[in-house]
Amino acid sequence: MTDPSETDRHGAPRLTTREAAELLGVKPETVYAYVSRGQLSSVRAAGGRGSTFDADEVRALARRSGRREPSPAGGDLAFRTGITLIEDDRCYFRGVDATELAGRYGYEEVAEWLWTGRRRSGARFTAPAVPLAAARRAVDALPAHAGSTDRLRVAVTAAAATDPLRFDLSPDAVLNSARGLIPTLVGALPLLGEPAPEGSSLARELWSRLTPRAADAPAPAVLDAALALLIDHDLAASTLAARVAASARAHPYAVVSAGLGVLEGPLHGAASGLAHRMLQEAVDRGSAVPVVADHLRTGRRVPGLGHRLYRGEDPRATLLFELLARVPQAAGALAAAREVVATTARHTPLHANIDLALAVLSVSAGMPAEAGETVFAVARTAGWVAHALEEYEERPLRIRPSGQYTGPRPPQPLP
Repeated sequence: MTDPSETDRHGAPRLTTREAAELLGVKPETVYAYVSRGQLSSVRAAGGRGSTFDADEVRALARRSGRREPSPAGGDLAFRTGITLIEDDRCYFRGVDATELAGRYGYEEVAEWLWTGRRRSGARFTAPAVPLAAARRAVDALPAHAGSTDRLRVAVTAAAATDPLRFDLSPDAVLNSARGLIPTLVGALPLLGEPAPEGSSLARELWSRLTPRAADAPAPAVLDAALALLIDHDLAASTLAARVAASARAHPYAVVSAGLGVLEGPLHGAASGLAHRMLQEAVDRGSAVPVVADHLRTGRRVPGLGHRLYRGEDPRATLLFELLARVPQAAGALAAAREVVATTARHTPLHANIDLALAVLSVSAGMPAEAGETVFAVARTAGWVAHALEEYEERPLRIRPSGQYTGPRPPQPLP
């Protein structure tokens, strides 16, 4: 028979001191310090061998003290977040299906929802004159071969330099900075087409910087939906970098710079460029079959397929494909994308992800290969800010993994 002192009020086993310390992320002696301060209660274990603790009480203290619970994923970092949930092949922003949000509202409205949990109907972001002028001057000084992410990184730095209040990390100040920074990033990019009318959405402003083609409906609406869908995706690599910066109390411009630095990797934001080039080749050759065969023959993975978080088709891609089906100019690229999926399925069952959907948009609209990366970077800026707002409420510098030293043991002779 189990001793009642060894179970909690629900009949579940009580935690040992070691288990409580692991859950709190502290040393065992710190657990007893919590007890002495009245923050935790303990019961002497049977036979007088140490103490036991109520699991619910320990978890509640962990939440209050900003400690993280051990991750089930073999030691990976895990953070509490109320922003994005990916579950059962769906993506949710603050509990609302992301595809429903993107299908109903524009990027700015979804950003406001992500930041505040409230929808600001008809929200529009406007670039302040001084930061925009500084960002444009800085971007214009770059060499002609500079990529869009190069331009965005420079624009962020220039905009930050004009904002003497950037170190104010209060929520209102951070959001004011974000509402001005995002359109500044777009406005600093070179204009390729007809300028958007005053008061246009951010998607319409961005369209004229991605392609010289006219912004004929409904194509810009697809771009708006893509921006909304890409706004966040839980703790992707760039978002983790942004949270680390925020944990060190970096200002929001520096947080965005940290995210941009990681985004440029070929396994993250730049992945859409690979899908664009493959899809463009399939359109040019009139068939995706030889293009997929070339990738498989040379041992390259077929870009735009598969996602570690979704068993089936990326739900973000599903919505974009539905919207692209209403754009007559996208018919050829969309058919090529479907053929890529069908052809690859003969070899391995992979489904389309959002990179392939972005490639359909960029190829059909005459955009450059890096357009998807630009869309990704602009969109995700709002997500990085949302995570920064969460992290600013946590204990500073809490994201401090321990290194596992593998070098020679000291003492070593002086070199």
